[in-house]
Amino acid sequence: MAKTPRRKSSVKKSGAKKAGARRSVAKKAGTKKSPAKKSTTKKSSTKKSAPARKTATAPRPATTRKKTTTPKKKSSARKYGPKASRKVGTVMDEMKHGKLRSGGSGKKVASRKQAIAIGLSEARRSAAKVPPNPNSRKKKS
Repeated sequence: MAKTPRRKSSVKKSGAKKAGARRSVAKKAGTKKSPAKKSTTKKSSTKKSAPARKTATAPRPATTRKKTTTPKKKSSARKYGPKASRKVGTVMDEMKHGKLRSGGSGKKVASRKQAIAIGLSEARRSAAKVPPNPNSRKKKS
């Protein structure tokens, strides 16, 4: 095999850096990955500058606008009452223990979302503070 001459890099390395490089090579040798070739060229670390923004040449004409004040929102009350959260909690425990079953078919409930829906519907039946189900709309007569 004919040896090719190595290129000399323009940046000189100190002895401390070389020792650190040897340590990292020794660590890499212990791993199963194939050793990577060292590159002799140094990449420049220049950041790309953001494009300059265009500035407005003429100022905007002053317009008189009527100041409108928006009414402050009242602090909203809780959507769900404490009884509803307790009901959902007990239903979730039933689901975790494998005792929760769906109403129609009697199959085990495995979905967390379905378990929460069952808990909320049971809370509605027991007159807990729960907003109405958005999916079940009453028919107009």
